[in-house]
Amino acid sequence: MLLRGSGTAGPWWWLMPLLVACAVRASEITFELPDNAKQCFYEEIVQGTKCTLEFQVITGGHYDVDCLLEGPDGAVLYKEMKKQYDSFTFTASRNGTYKFCFSNEFSTFTHKTVYFDFQVGEDPPLFPSENRATALTQMESACVSIHEALKSVIDYQTHFRLREAQGRSRAEDLNSRVAYWSIGEAIILLVVSIGQVFLLKSFFSDKRTTTIHVGS
Repeated sequence: MLLRGSGTAGPWWWLMPLLVACAVRASEITFELPDNAKQCFYEEIVQGTKCTLEFQVITGGHYDVDCLLEGPDGAVLYKEMKKQYDSFTFTASRNGTYKFCFSNEFSTFTHKTVYFDFQVGEDPPLFPSENRATALTQMESACVSIHEALKSVIDYQTHFRLREAQGRSRAEDLNSRVAYWSIGEAIILLVVSIGQVFLLKSFFSDKRTTTIHVGS
């Protein structure tokens, strides 16, 4: 697995690596992307290999990011602006280094947390003789079915974890806004109460009258 990153996101682009390296050469990485920043990753791919790029913005701003995928010759294979999540599948047309970048350069003050899953190639057969001409045994068929079901479970768990993280972030943001709003209301109520007290006191304050006697 030759996945490497470069850009202006700093040395902590690998902040929360979920999974790096498997038989399929798949990478699942969650990283922080600051405002006005761009982060790129590179992968060596052999011609004819099927690849899939899937990404999702977990936290930050409007949960959107720019994504760009280029081939070894600089040709743009995929480009989307301000996307919350998306998935793109392609087959490598030539050998070389493929580059995909995530950009938050349009944001001036909010950083993002981005998750991506980049898969290169397909799963190897579960059994060395799985592609033989004869049919699989009942035990082998059951193992293959269980293997496929487990892969689906892993994918669902990953997506549910992402949705839970996104929901938690939104709930915390909403909770902070409600707390600030409540504090503001309390301050306003206190100021109005004190103002009313001073206003009422001014109504009932003693007014001194001065009597002028004019002598005859």
